[in-house]
Amino acid sequence: MTPASKFGALLRSVRKSRRLKIWQVAEKVDVEVKHLGRIERGEKKPSFDLIIALANYLNVSPSKFFEFDTEIADPKALRRQIDRLLTQQDAGGLRMTRQILAILLES
Repeated sequence: MTPASKFGALLRSVRKSRRLKIWQVAEKVDVEVKHLGRIERGEKKPSFDLIIALANYLNVSPSKFFEFDTEIADPKALRRQIDRLLTQQDAGGLRMTRQILAILLES
């Protein structure tokens, strides 16, 4: 995954977490919907001014869009990673994982 596509995935994740449609964000930051879509797909790189406008509108720090290694933005990607980890476990590992998750999630 390229830095541009990671940026776009984080942008999309923040937008969706705010329950905003792409056209709503594009309208507020004064860009074409197609251009914003290309940025979210990593096909285009945003200008500095656009990064600031997006961050301001979405109420996040501009650095949020560059947190490539600290978090995975897409819930589907997170589930795929968790699934991959679980498929590597035998029955004992799965039991232990279940116990750990139960403790963590019930707190």
